[in-house]
Amino acid sequence: MDVQPTRMELIKLRRRIAMAKKGHSLLKMKRDGLIMEFRTILEDAKRVIDEMVRSYQEAQEKLALAMAADGVIAVKSIALSVDKPPSFTLKRKNIMGVVVPVIKREKVRKSVGERNYGIIGTTARIDEAVEAYEELVDAILEVAEIETTLKRLIDEIERTKRRVNALEFNVIPRMEEAAGYITFKLEEMDRENIIRLKKIKGKKEQAEA
Repeated sequence: MDVQPTRMELIKLRRRIAMAKKGHSLLKMKRDGLIMEFRTILEDAKRVIDEMVRSYQEAQEKLALAMAADGVIAVKSIALSVDKPPSFTLKRKNIMGVVVPVIKREKVRKSVGERNYGIIGTTARIDEAVEAYEELVDAILEVAEIETTLKRLIDEIERTKRRVNALEFNVIPRMEEAAGYITFKLEEMDRENIIRLKKIKGKKEQAEA
């Protein structure tokens, strides 16, 4: 083993082992905390995705009804008049050291008077279809935010797990093995010194006799 069997080296090694064990404990706490946070957000994700699917189905049904009753051309002309994209800004928040995005957005859903098309030439069916798709866009943006957060948490959990395992199964055992080797060598040297001193003492006593 490539270590110097000295008391100073043993002291240094024991300090490093103590630091590694403390780091291992903190990383385990971080890993467990991240997993708990992930599970909480996952429950929200299920709810948000279910809402998005429901919004999509409702929007498709209302669009089909509007196109069937009012005609494809009427629906397309309304769609072309809506030229303002959703307005949102990306911010960040920190979850146990993991930076995740936060989408600050204006609600896409608007009242009839806030839309860019005239309400006189439209029907209630078209208004309902437009409203359904506005709700769908809001749901899609919410899903995008929560899915990105989950992905970053998963990546950080995996990184933390690898570090925990490396310390637990590789770094700490190797250092403890080295410390054991040094301790054994020091004890062996102590025994040899005691035997040597006894021999010297014995020879001295014989010489004096």
